[in-house]
Amino acid sequence: MTRMTFLAVCLLAGPSLAAEWEPVATELLKSEKTGFGGLCGIAVDRATGEVVIDLSDRGLFRSADHGKTWAKLGPVVKGRTEWPGCLVFDPTGRSKRLAMALVYGAPVGVSADGGETWTQMDAKASHVDWAVVDWAEMKFVLALKHESGGVLLASHDGGKTFAELGKGYGPAWVFDGQTAVVAEARSKDRPKPRLLRTTDGGKTWDPVGDHTVTALPKWHNGTLYWLVDGALLSTVDQGKTWRRESDLKDGLYGPIFGHTSNHRFVLTKMGIVETTDGGATWAKPIMLPKELNGTSPLTWLDYDPKGDIVYVMKMGSDLYRLARK
Repeated sequence: MTRMTFLAVCLLAGPSLAAEWEPVATELLKSEKTGFGGLCGIAVDRATGEVVIDLSDRGLFRSADHGKTWAKLGPVVKGRTEWPGCLVFDPTGRSKRLAMALVYGAPVGVSADGGETWTQMDAKASHVDWAVVDWAEMKFVLALKHESGGVLLASHDGGKTFAELGKGYGPAWVFDGQTAVVAEARSKDRPKPRLLRTTDGGKTWDPVGDHTVTALPKWHNGTLYWLVDGALLSTVDQGKTWRRESDLKDGLYGPIFGHTSNHRFVLTKMGIVETTDGGATWAKPIMLPKELNGTSPLTWLDYDPKGDIVYVMKMGSDLYRLARK
């Protein structure tokens, strides 16, 4: 029996894994008078295992003990995070920066100290689904306006000013001060959307693939990964060329990385799938907590590699923890 076959058997054997999920924010949610959406975002600091969550109109809370206790982090912030991944620690691991994009509230914010203090971008970057930044220089920023027909905003001065690049866009990624990729949004008028790439800060865009994307891409150890229709893609040359990592049906969010680059979790319509061999094989889905009533575009997934803990939530739900040790 191979390792992956053994893992798949372990995931299916015995009681349903859904029963092993533990809610860990119940008392916090009872005590805080949140706005619409309640619990609306999560980010795990991979270096420490600390968990940061966003509560609508109440701001961030942090746990250093896997959700057993929570403490207020930073100021009270109006608005809520919605799109999975719009609350994110610096994925390069080179800083303690934390970026947050909100709807119905404050402009895009960046914290240099893990959420204690914040610098807000221009008011034009308010009410956005997500924002992506050049993590090295923090100059080039792309953000997508909420409920706007896919209006893409761009800044070249760290968010002091923004210009509109047009409509019809979806998720994106910024590699450096001039290079980025963005997905066209699928629509009736555009049934076959493309991936586009710029090397001049968004002045011009060139097609680099024909794909419908389902989520923000994920950066890990010099490689960008992107879930598209039926597959997981990757690029190591800033989006110039793309490699099909593996076929993956109904991927919704991820990959979230484990102990190595080959250890990954992906949220799918059937649950959370896991691979330890870079996507060559995938274990049977880990069923989500029954309280989530399945998945939605607002279902978040994260992982603590230090504690070997999977976290999952959906906007308005509790936060659920699956300890695997």
